[in-house]
Amino acid sequence: MTRYAKPKTLDEALALLSEGSWRVLAGATDFYPALGSRPLQHDVIDINGIGALRGIAENGSHFVIGARTNWAEIGKAPLPPAFEALKQAAREIGSIQIQNVASVAGNICNASPAADGVPPLMVLDAEVELQSRHELRILPLGEFIVGNRQTRLRADELITALRIRKPSVAGRSAFVKLGARRYLVISIAMAAARVVLDGQGRIASAAISVGSCSAVAQRLRTLEASLAGQRLEAIEAAVLAAELDELSPIDDVRGSAGYRRRAAREIVTRALLQAAGGSQKRAAA
Repeated sequence: MTRYAKPKTLDEALALLSEGSWRVLAGATDFYPALGSRPLQHDVIDINGIGALRGIAENGSHFVIGARTNWAEIGKAPLPPAFEALKQAAREIGSIQIQNVASVAGNICNASPAADGVPPLMVLDAEVELQSRHELRILPLGEFIVGNRQTRLRADELITALRIRKPSVAGRSAFVKLGARRYLVISIAMAAARVVLDGQGRIASAAISVGSCSAVAQRLRTLEASLAGQRLEAIEAAVLAAELDELSPIDDVRGSAGYRRRAAREIVTRALLQAAGGSQKRAAA
């Protein structure tokens, strides 16, 4: 017989996780679909009663997003312009009903290549706070997700928060998603970009991440480096010249690998221009 527990504190939850194998329930938007036609065979720990895991806070060094914070809360939060890509992605995650319950940590733990929240968090250099009864670990998001539906979360751990360091909140950001229709769609490709301009209107630094074009969303480090010191007019040429070796798209029902690679260039260009304050109205990919 399966067990169900709904702890009221983090300590209670971590004590339970240390004693056996549990399936963690938060927003539950993917919980039952993931089961398919199979019966539930895991003990369930429902963390929705733990208030300490919800909300967005700022301290001297970080912005901290609680694991249970939902996407509607992120979309409405008064955050610096560098968070705009994350807020745009928040409005793309399912329906309004889904956004009101789906948690930011659930999107990360699900580890889908098409998880809309991951590229915007990656351009913010987000860190994942992992806590067990005996240890607190901090991992960069890019190290936490290791493959399609694969993470470094241990059986006795919970994600308690996502942390964004204050230096990574410089500049502005944007998120561009390509799908077969405007709403309620899984991404064919998506891109997030964060751009910091210097006093002469040149790109001081850029952070770019692409999702749905690899098993794990990827930062485009080579392109980022090539953009440093460039004027905005050079963005399109720089993206066209980039090899984009970090990407490894596949063929599936939503699009071919070749189409994804071509589309990635276009949406990266749009995201960069929007983040830098330029026009994003361009010809279709």
